[in-house]
Amino acid sequence: MERISLRGTPETLLITLYAKAKESELPDSLLRDRFSRRAVEQIDYDFARLHIGRAEQVGIALRAKLFDDWVRDFLARYPACVVLQLGCGLDSRVFRVDPPSTVQWFEVDFPEVIALRERLYPAQENCHLLATSLTAPDWWRRVPTGRPVLLLSEGVLPYVEADQVPRLLRELVAYCERGELLLDGYSRLGIRLLQWNPMIRRTGAVLHWGIDEPQELEQQVPSLQFVDSIAAYDRAQIARLSLGMRLLYEVTLAIPAMRRLGRLLRYRFGLPA
Repeated sequence: MERISLRGTPETLLITLYAKAKESELPDSLLRDRFSRRAVEQIDYDFARLHIGRAEQVGIALRAKLFDDWVRDFLARYPACVVLQLGCGLDSRVFRVDPPSTVQWFEVDFPEVIALRERLYPAQENCHLLATSLTAPDWWRRVPTGRPVLLLSEGVLPYVEADQVPRLLRELVAYCERGELLLDGYSRLGIRLLQWNPMIRRTGAVLHWGIDEPQELEQQVPSLQFVDSIAAYDRAQIARLSLGMRLLYEVTLAIPAMRRLGRLLRYRFGLPA
């Protein structure tokens, strides 16, 4: 068993890991993530302290599935590409998507997270692990250029200092030259509300960065062109929740400001429209 001593931002990876694992145990599972389930079984950690309920399990699994679908779409259009997953944590997307051998896949996270990942997950052909903080200088120069690049950030950028996110993205986009960027687009109100989420508060992590409209990121990173957004809600998945949670989601969907609390955003750079 792996004893876990992560604190702060790295500890939040256990929230998403456990949620995906538990959702995958449900008979009507959306994600069916056997790798997350196996990882949870190998970890010595009191997951009960995080109070991850069914609503969180379904919501996190839905977000992961929406990202998975976008990744599969990119791979279908650019089968000889590079995927760069920022703040990968213990996400098992590379196994769920199972990219072809023509894809070079890179997982990036803190050294202690990458070390844990190496112990819990099997090696995957053409999947490379980069042990570094996202804000460390020039770490991306280990990533090959000359191919379309998919930059993927699931639940990571909000934890980066607000003034560092645009700088990081400008440098990544300039280095990669052409590709797409997928990320969570939490509004500033959404960031404030997330900070009070009991799961996050128990880790001691602090959230910083949010944008109210997708066009803000185009202004901060001029090479980016906004393509699409998806609200991380799905009525078929909401129907799996309790009556109280279903009513809460219905209220959220009815109020525009609430719908903007959290969206999945897609941008392109250096690629034709």
